[in-house]
Amino acid sequence: MYLHHLRTLLWLRWRLTRNQWRRGGQINALISLIVTVIGAGLAVAGGVGGIALGALALSKATPQESMFVWDALVAVFLFIWLLGLVTEIQRAETIDASRLMHLPVLLREVFFLNYAASHVCLSLAIWVPATLGLALGLALGLGARMLWLAPLVLAFFFMVTAWTYCLRGWLAALMVNQRRRRAVVMGVTMFVVVLAQLPNLIMNVWRDDGPQDGRRVAHSTRPPARMVQTVTLANRYVPLLWLPQGAQALQAGRVWPGLLAAAGMGLLGLLGLARAYQLTRRFYQGDDQRKAAPPPVAAKAAKAVRGRLLVERTLPLVPAPAAAVAFANLRSMLRAPEVKMALVANVVIFVILAAGTFFRHGAAVPPAGRPFVALAAACLAVMGLVQLLFNQFGFDRDGFRALVLLPAVRWHILLGKNLAVFAIGLPVFVILLALLKVTAHLGVADLVEACLGFCSAVLAISTLGNWLSICAPYRIAAGSLKPNKAKASSQFLLVVASLFLPLLLLPLFVPPLLGFLCNEFTQVPGAPITLLGAVGLLGCSAMLYGFTLQPLGRLLQRREQRILQAVTSEVE
Repeated sequence: MYLHHLRTLLWLRWRLTRNQWRRGGQINALISLIVTVIGAGLAVAGGVGGIALGALALSKATPQESMFVWDALVAVFLFIWLLGLVTEIQRAETIDASRLMHLPVLLREVFFLNYAASHVCLSLAIWVPATLGLALGLALGLGARMLWLAPLVLAFFFMVTAWTYCLRGWLAALMVNQRRRRAVVMGVTMFVVVLAQLPNLIMNVWRDDGPQDGRRVAHSTRPPARMVQTVTLANRYVPLLWLPQGAQALQAGRVWPGLLAAAGMGLLGLLGLARAYQLTRRFYQGDDQRKAAPPPVAAKAAKAVRGRLLVERTLPLVPAPAAAVAFANLRSMLRAPEVKMALVANVVIFVILAAGTFFRHGAAVPPAGRPFVALAAACLAVMGLVQLLFNQFGFDRDGFRALVLLPAVRWHILLGKNLAVFAIGLPVFVILLALLKVTAHLGVADLVEACLGFCSAVLAISTLGNWLSICAPYRIAAGSLKPNKAKASSQFLLVVASLFLPLLLLPLFVPPLLGFLCNEFTQVPGAPITLLGAVGLLGCSAMLYGFTLQPLGRLLQRREQRILQAVTSEVE
């Protein structure tokens, strides 16, 4: 790339940025200036703080303690870096190479310019001066050999940014398809959420509790020996942790391990950069968009007659219109990545909040408490369906017109909607129940009672959800679970319903409570009483659902025009 080309591109980028600030107004420009000044101040403060920390504190620590400090710094940086990746995953390149293909500019030159521009971010502006300052402080405290930390730090950041740039290019190629784009964004977000909770899982599930007497308190401040061994082994073989390993070796007086770590991270960074350029070249040359020749018409016809489509199937004891609505709605939700991510979040929350306790103390759960634990899993699975049940028509958007024109009794539509949500939530409940079966050692009676409680809760919540979906509908933005300016009355009803939802689920715990009281204060066995109570509660929920289904269907017929206006009107 000629120098005048580079100057022209940089001038164009600056001109576009200045025009964006101008269109945003003076307040936006002032906010951008304040953020820039704060970033520069944090960079200077990070460098000075790193020098002070290295010279006054870390230089007096042991090599192993220094390694743990660098591990913590690397972990915090990687987490912040991943958060930045999630927020910038849909951001365009600094220079769009597709607009420069008609100019005498090579693709690799634009690629390297974009890679260099990707380093202009707040996280690097803070962490690079801080870590370099820490290396300088260690050099002041321990000697000139610690200056080898500087190439080690730079090689680490080069490796991370190179492979991040490769990942961004790969995700950008995937997100050309809009449906795949939503799935990628939600998948990356869920991955970052799970990764953020990884230390919590490690401390709860994998923690060495040690002795149960008073000696545990005396040694509670020491890290478990098994964790120290594992962290040391990970630092040796995981490339992202070669920086702490090299820092430990340098502080112990060994220079060659640090140099080898810097060389290894530099080679990995070059490999990531080469892979990123290869993906970029294939994307702009159209190699990823080439498809194989379509199959012959006869092959398509033969494939089409193999079986019925999902929406063509029927359900026993269910009216045909209700079954059609159920299967169509099920197919729609299975294709929506935001719905799948919302359901997966239930399993993730359960694993984060409860799995650690049960993995360490699952055998200590008393038999009398196991029915309550199983019903808690049923309640968690049902509460994950609340957003779908309380606004069943908002996800249809323009597709609600098909339901308005459907020549079917309106309570068939409600029944089909409820069956689809039940089919969506059932696998989540089965997964939670299987986890509890392994960790809390649930019995067969506990599993049966949990299944009955789940069905009772779904019927009760479906009754409330049908009424709220009819009286307080609102449109859901495509590709997310975000409402589009719901009315104040709708928001009030939803808040009140959410607040009283635990009271609606409270009767599920009455049968196991009766069984517990029978075991404790009478000679009557509690298991049959609990099972009979669960069956009776399911019957009451089914009767309530059956009695309200047809009146709610008539209410839907009277209000379907208002629902149509609410779920099809887009926000300007």
